[in-house]
Amino acid sequence: MKNILVADHLELICTGLTYLINHQQKSLFRVVATTHNGTDTFMAVEQHDIDVVIMELDMPGETGLLTLQRLHDFFPAVPVIVLSTHEDHQCIAQCFRNGAAAYVLKQSANTEILTALQHTLANETYLDENISICPEKLRELYNECTCGCTRMGQSRTRYQELTHREQEVLPLVTLGYANREIAQRLCISTKTVEAHKASIMRKLSLNHHVDLVHYAVHHHLVNI
Repeated sequence: MKNILVADHLELICTGLTYLINHQQKSLFRVVATTHNGTDTFMAVEQHDIDVVIMELDMPGETGLLTLQRLHDFFPAVPVIVLSTHEDHQCIAQCFRNGAAAYVLKQSANTEILTALQHTLANETYLDENISICPEKLRELYNECTCGCTRMGQSRTRYQELTHREQEVLPLVTLGYANREIAQRLCISTKTVEAHKASIMRKLSLNHHVDLVHYAVHHHLVNI
């Protein structure tokens, strides 16, 4: 049995997907956890026995694309199915560039997410059949994303210097969470949170909280 994590900011979506997947006869999948933001999603994969992630792109806090990239970097054996309302071909190509195993539209029939899950069993990528784009065009956009990511990576060099934990703290700080709240979420002390915040500001050469928010938004690190 493969354990699934569903990540969506709407509880209704999480509940619906849980019911759909867990009530399939002779299914090899079961939903064992749900999350509602990128930070909690990453931590759930880190702390629990998760085999597949189904996640949306528009959760609050860390952007879905960044969460997707971090999951792929740290847990390459865990396939991520993106469930999204976005039909923009460039967005789709970027998701695959960041490590997505499948891309399914929220407005599609239930069978699409079930089909995507079956493809993960065979270690195959899958694109929703309702998305009309030829493989050659998708490959072209993918290559464009590669070039774009290189340029973006150069402009985000300082962010890449942050530790794994600092990258988890950053979106929570930008959203205005108090030190105690961040400490509870990440299971660390408030003093450790303060140390991470100071290190983040120093590494990014920033002086004020508003500067950090502007930096995070400008570099597409968070959804506000």
